[in-house]
Amino acid sequence: MTEAEQPAIRVTTATRTFQGHKIVFLAAAVFPDGRRMVTASYDKTLRLWDLEDSVVLKIMEGHSFGVRTLALSRNGRFIASGDYGGELIAWNREGEPLIQPIKVHSKQIWWLDFSPDSAFLASGSLDTTTELWNTKTWQVQGDPINCGTGANVDCVRYSPSGEHLAIATNKDIQIWNPGKRECIAKFKGHSAINGAWNISLVWTHDGRQLFSSGSACDPTIRIWDSSTWMQVGEAWKGHTDYVNMIALSPTGTLLASTSSDNQVRVWRISDRRTIAIFKHTDMSAFWTGPFLEDILKDQAIDDVLREDAPKEQVTDNILTISTIARDACISGDLPTADRLLTRDIGADGNDYNSYANRSFVKARNSDRDSALDDALKSISIQPSLMGCISRGIALCGKGPFQDAMKAFDLGFMYVDADLNKTRFLLLIKAIALFNAGRHDEAILRVQELATTRPDVNSNSLACSIVEAYLHVQAGMNALDDARHSEAAGHFTSAVNTIGFSSTSAIHYRYDVFVVLFGWDLESLWRTAHQNWCHALLRAGRLPEAIKAYRYMMDAADEATKARCLDWSTAFKQDCSVLYAVDGLADLAASGDAALAAGDYDRAIELYSAAIDLDFATETVFANRSKAKSGKMLWDDALLDAEKVIDLNPSSYFGYQLKHRVLHGAHRYDEAIETFKIMFFKSENAPDIQTQKPRQQYIDPSEVEGAIQEAIKAQLDDAPHRMFNTFTGRLCDREVQIDAFKTSTEYKELLSSTLVHVDLPMQRIQDVVAMYFRYVMLSHRWEGKEPMLQDIRGNVVYDLDPVGGITKLQSFCGTARDMGYRWTWIDNCCIDQTNNVEVQQSVNSMFIWYRNSALTIIYLSDVSPSSQPGALASSVWNTRGWTVQEFLAPRLVLFYQKDWSLYLDDRSPNHKDSVAIMQEMGDATGIDAQALVAFRPGMKDAREKLQWVSARVTTWQEDIAYSLFGIFGVKLPVIYGEKKQNALGRLLQEVVAQSGDISALDWVGQSSEFNSCLPADITSYKAPPYTLPSLSEDDIQTSISRSDMSWL
Repeated sequence: MTEAEQPAIRVTTATRTFQGHKIVFLAAAVFPDGRRMVTASYDKTLRLWDLEDSVVLKIMEGHSFGVRTLALSRNGRFIASGDYGGELIAWNREGEPLIQPIKVHSKQIWWLDFSPDSAFLASGSLDTTTELWNTKTWQVQGDPINCGTGANVDCVRYSPSGEHLAIATNKDIQIWNPGKRECIAKFKGHSAINGAWNISLVWTHDGRQLFSSGSACDPTIRIWDSSTWMQVGEAWKGHTDYVNMIALSPTGTLLASTSSDNQVRVWRISDRRTIAIFKHTDMSAFWTGPFLEDILKDQAIDDVLREDAPKEQVTDNILTISTIARDACISGDLPTADRLLTRDIGADGNDYNSYANRSFVKARNSDRDSALDDALKSISIQPSLMGCISRGIALCGKGPFQDAMKAFDLGFMYVDADLNKTRFLLLIKAIALFNAGRHDEAILRVQELATTRPDVNSNSLACSIVEAYLHVQAGMNALDDARHSEAAGHFTSAVNTIGFSSTSAIHYRYDVFVVLFGWDLESLWRTAHQNWCHALLRAGRLPEAIKAYRYMMDAADEATKARCLDWSTAFKQDCSVLYAVDGLADLAASGDAALAAGDYDRAIELYSAAIDLDFATETVFANRSKAKSGKMLWDDALLDAEKVIDLNPSSYFGYQLKHRVLHGAHRYDEAIETFKIMFFKSENAPDIQTQKPRQQYIDPSEVEGAIQEAIKAQLDDAPHRMFNTFTGRLCDREVQIDAFKTSTEYKELLSSTLVHVDLPMQRIQDVVAMYFRYVMLSHRWEGKEPMLQDIRGNVVYDLDPVGGITKLQSFCGTARDMGYRWTWIDNCCIDQTNNVEVQQSVNSMFIWYRNSALTIIYLSDVSPSSQPGALASSVWNTRGWTVQEFLAPRLVLFYQKDWSLYLDDRSPNHKDSVAIMQEMGDATGIDAQALVAFRPGMKDAREKLQWVSARVTTWQEDIAYSLFGIFGVKLPVIYGEKKQNALGRLLQEVVAQSGDISALDWVGQSSEFNSCLPADITSYKAPPYTLPSLSEDDIQTSISRSDMSWL
């Protein structure tokens, strides 16, 4: 019947009016339980409404611009709103903001849509991009989807499976894989007609088709096949202006459209006919169509469907049946279904499909004889897949089982090589096996079928639904027979098999099982989870039962929770009674005792039970967080700490707990920020309780200042420029400090120090000293050594390993492998062109070596095969600077040419090696005590001068400068003054300060600087002069003669 023959219902009177926004509202959404609604307006606010009383429950403020769009998550937990300024706010179901406004779009946000599992939110904007948000963190996930130049986004819609994201723009319709950010299809859509815009989208419940609506240039509705993205049939015409929004009815049989022509039209999908028209004088009401689903449930429309049901057949993979008969089968109205099918048979005695369909109805009514008669009649008229299936189902309850299996097998002759039909026939056969009592075999067949095409999502989902349902039935049978453990196993398998959420529309997508067997797929999710909990409880597995309950409630949407309210109350009461029987009436108190005893596992179990049974308080969450921290379950402990903050955001306690967890998890940046929030939150608090952190802990700025002082003290006597062995870069003092302040060590120190009442200065100093410890190199210069200018700005490890670069790379790598971060080598770390720096370095070098954590002495001329004595003959032992480079450090290691340890001596300090120290003593003439524990100073000046009397230096003045540290003096460094002046100044300073004239005991040429002093250090090679020994009589005689000389 055409629309002209059957006029559409016209409605012009509103059933309800909602008033409250100052300016027109632009978006609305109704919660899954149907009790509340949220609206958004250009007045910059959202409003939460009680639908029963039509009153405002909460005004939600926070936007700086008019609110253009909003979306409600499928589970009813989240509200998202976007405004004309490109800002987004996320809210909880009570209308409290979860985040501050975030601006990610440069233009207004035009559309929002949550993924089916509510894990993601898509936001589309007129800036031509679509962003995807993670609803756990409310951070943008990955890069934006760029729809192309000038492609303003008008609508975004997730497919029912969440695998695809459809985006309507003013230029085209784009289909994306949101996980991979891949555009899998793009077509003009309405834009192909007079340059119209694509305005709104909606998917069918099975995801096989996508509906779209167009702007004023093409005010139609079009359907697109999701397998080919080609248009299905002709455009639906009726509107005369923008079709601003379209929505699908819960049953998937009706479509509503709202337009700027001030009309809402309701279309029947089966014949594309307008069956109702709603008119309104306020055009703004139709920009979003907030009550389209309510319109689709209107009783007058329902009456039209019943009185004028379409006579044509609706065909899916298996069934060919009229829509109204199918709906009657699905709703369980079998008498009506029987009557309608009988009417169709009466109208056409050769309607073999109706005979097969009535056979299904008879079988569901347990009228097996009539069912078999109808099945055989269908086959006699026209052998078909439906006929074979109906015969097999009828025989399952009447004839021999093998006859039923044969009937199903004959059905494979009529699948037309269609894999989907083959799959459904195999599933129906497995269900028949199950109904015949062969449970294990039936479930195994379904599992094997699922593995045949694991890459096909529809195959996996269909198999998981059937397997889950069979497990539920087997579990129910086991429960009835008190086989509780077996039942628990079946329900566990059902829950693990279910590959859909509590909000999935599987009841419509797989209604073939509802029609054939009367399955209640709509409550499958709830039935499986509830019986899982019961079976575990009856099997005496109380902790597992409670975990199962919490898992269910956390996964359920709001509507499911509402339906489970009475059951939930009874289940929790049963659990409480069982705990009381075990002497654990107060779960929280029992958890406290376990926590105090260090039994973290037991404490977690008891606290979790209290929480899962909804007996939780702020303290219970806090103590479970502590117990989880004790087990180092940091992520779980953090969730509990954040829950404490949610429950009491004004208290410092939750932040204190969160800081402790983050610190334990080594997430120091977050720990520090959390502490600062806690500390400064209490700064202006009016009550004493909230001010506690001010008295208990140290101000973060004070801690940072103390660490800065420790850094300064540590680096005052360290080289100003060193290599970072981890990065291979040469760093000045400022870069070293910056590296520390971004290091884990610094953050851990700052985070841990904050919670002390008094500053732990010793620990601060220890951490700073450990981080900045460094390794010095003692070596002899050979050939072309790299200088500062050769190294600056480069990564040492990336340079060509030639000449001195090889030695530098090996030195840094060796130190790095030993765990040292900083190294120093004289040729690279001193700017030889800067006289001031050179002077400072020469006067500081002894103390630098003294303060080093390790000094590596590299013997380039000692091969790995060398025997003891090679050290003594090394050229290194002839150089002037190497004396102080060995004496100053407390810990040294000698390395051979190939950077292996000398003599393979693996003692941690070669100064503790008797053999090596004996060799050094023989080679240098330095006594053993001085070799191991030298103290700088002017004592025994003549002996120290003799130590270096045979040494040589490249620059003649260095023979004197290399002794500054040994004598503990600081003098000007004047290269070019000649060695006589340099040595003269040093010896003059030593004699003047110490009064030790042994330095005047020398043999050789006198100095031009002072004739009392030698011209060269070699003058001290000879042993010191020793006065002859005199007897007491000789001394007395000598004195007497001296006295007589005065006469």
